[in-house]
Amino acid sequence: MGEAKGIVKHLLIAKFKDDIPPARVEELIKDYANLVNLIPPMKSFHWGKDVSAENLHQGFTHVFESTFESTEGIAEYVAHPAHVEYANVLLPSLEKVIVIDYKPTI
Repeated sequence: MGEAKGIVKHLLIAKFKDDIPPARVEELIKDYANLVNLIPPMKSFHWGKDVSAENLHQGFTHVFESTFESTEGIAEYVAHPAHVEYANVLLPSLEKVIVIDYKPTI
């Protein structure tokens, strides 16, 4: 097995605070998805809610996956003013979060 060329995945796994209304969660997700239009290194964005029957989610409820062409692209994304502004809004709405970047294998 080898690494897929030119692909790096950025995963954010989150649990929103209980007092964040569903409409606000939807708005935050919409704003997250819009970052792909504002930050050139961000090539795609997908998200979903936990549907596992194994009950091993440890309270995490949402997964957000962004695709980049390089780790340098992720660094550019992290420092981009649109991301910084969004993170300053999103993070206070989260009870807990995990962020993982990885290069998928083929």
